[in-house]
Amino acid sequence: MAMMNGTALFAQKALLPDGWRDRVRLLVEDGIIVSVEADATPAPGDERHELILSAMSNLHSHAFQRAMAGLTETRGPADDSFWSWRNTMYRFALTMSPEDVEAVAAQLYMEMLEAGFGRVGEFHYLHHGPDGDPYANIAEMAERIVAAAHIAGINLTLLPVFYAHSGFGGLAPADGQRRFINSLDSFERLMSGCRSLIGQCEGAALGVAPHSLRAVTPQELDAIVQASAGGPIHIHIAEQTKEVADCLAWSSARPVEWLLDNASVDERWCLIHATHMTEAETRSLARSGAVAGLCPITEANLGDGIFSGHIFLEEGGRIGVGSDSNVLISLNGELRQLEYSQRLGRQARNVLAAPYQSTGRHLLDSAAHGGALALHATTGIVTGHPADMLSLDLTAAPYLVNDEILDHWIFAEGVTVDSVWIRGRRQVVAGRHVARDEINRRFVTTMRKLLRQ
Repeated sequence: MAMMNGTALFAQKALLPDGWRDRVRLLVEDGIIVSVEADATPAPGDERHELILSAMSNLHSHAFQRAMAGLTETRGPADDSFWSWRNTMYRFALTMSPEDVEAVAAQLYMEMLEAGFGRVGEFHYLHHGPDGDPYANIAEMAERIVAAAHIAGINLTLLPVFYAHSGFGGLAPADGQRRFINSLDSFERLMSGCRSLIGQCEGAALGVAPHSLRAVTPQELDAIVQASAGGPIHIHIAEQTKEVADCLAWSSARPVEWLLDNASVDERWCLIHATHMTEAETRSLARSGAVAGLCPITEANLGDGIFSGHIFLEEGGRIGVGSDSNVLISLNGELRQLEYSQRLGRQARNVLAAPYQSTGRHLLDSAAHGGALALHATTGIVTGHPADMLSLDLTAAPYLVNDEILDHWIFAEGVTVDSVWIRGRRQVVAGRHVARDEINRRFVTTMRKLLRQ
C-alpha cells in the first residue's frame, strides 16, 4: 500500500493552504510531497479521489484508557463525577500488562486513523509494574506505545508524563497512582530511554508532560521544563472546579493564573482542558501563544464543563482537539461537540466562526494548525511536507461544494472518511484500516482477559 517514487494522486478537489482548488495532482516520493499542481490533467495510472485534505493531529490521548470505553456508564450510589471515574480508572490501570497496553493502543491508533487523525500526542503516564516498581527497562511501557504506533502506522508525538504527588503542595502519592510515579532521577532515565526509541521512529517527536500542578511541585515543574530540550510541553490544567479550589487554597491563585505567572508559557506549551478560567485568564492564555488542548467528547462524558471558546478565539487563541480518555474516537465528532458546547453555553448558533464564515471550515483550520503546533508537526498539503492526508467519500452527497462539504461532514451525515495516508503509505482504504482484522483480533483477546480478571 506504499506510494513508490513518482507515484501520483489526482483529486477533483483539495483543500490547500490558499483555499479550495480543483483538479489537484500530487506527486509523492519517499513519503514526501514533491509536487502540488492545481487545474491539472490526470495522467494514466494516477490514483484518483474526489476530495483530499491534510490529516489532523490528535493532541491528547491516554491510550490505555481505551480499554475502559463504555464500561463506566453505570451510576454509583451517589452523584458520579470526574473523581469517582478516576478511582475506577486507577483500578483498571493496575491490571494491565505491557502486552495488554500494546494491544489496546494498536486498536486505538487504528481507530484514530480510520477517523482521519494522522498523528497522536500520547500523554503517557502508565510507566511501571503493578506493584509500582519500574520494569528492568524503565521505558518498557513507552516502548509498547511506540510499537503500537508502528503497527497501526500513525505518526507519534510521545509525551512522557512526570507524576510525583497526589495533590498541591507535594502531597504523597496515593497507592492507586503507584504505576505513574517517578522521581526526577528516574524520570531522566525514562526520558533517556524514550529519546532512544523516538530516534529510531520515522516522523516521531518527543516532548514532556508535567501531569498537572497538583502532581508536581514548582521546583519539579522547572526541572521538567528544562528537560524538554526545546520539545513540546503539555500539562493538564483547570479541568475541574475542585482543582481550582485546591489551587486557590495552596497558592491564592487559580491554576492558569498561577502557571502564567510562574512559568514561561509560550507556543511550546499545550494546556489541556483549561476549562475553568476567568475571562482575564482566558485572554491572557490566548495572548501567550500556547495551544488550548480541548477534548470535547471526554469533557462532556466526564461532566467537566465548557471551555470559554468564543473569548479565547476572539483574543486570537490557538486550539487543537484530542480524544483524552478515548471513550469515542471521532475527528468530526470532537469538532462538532466543541461547537455544540459553545452553542449550549451561549444559547446561540455558529459561535466559533467569524461573520459569514463556515463553522466547519473554521473548526477544521483552527484544530489543524493548533494541533500541529502542539505536537511539533507539519500540516497542510504543501511541497516538502510529509504526505499525511485523508480523502472524503462524497457518494451520499455529491451535490455539495467546498466548505459545504466540511459543514456536512462535521454536522450532518453522509460524508465519511475514505482513505488515509501517512508519509505516503495508504493505511485506510474505503474507511477500513488495512490491518484491521489482525489488530482487532489481538484487542478482543486482550479485552476478554482483562474483563475476566
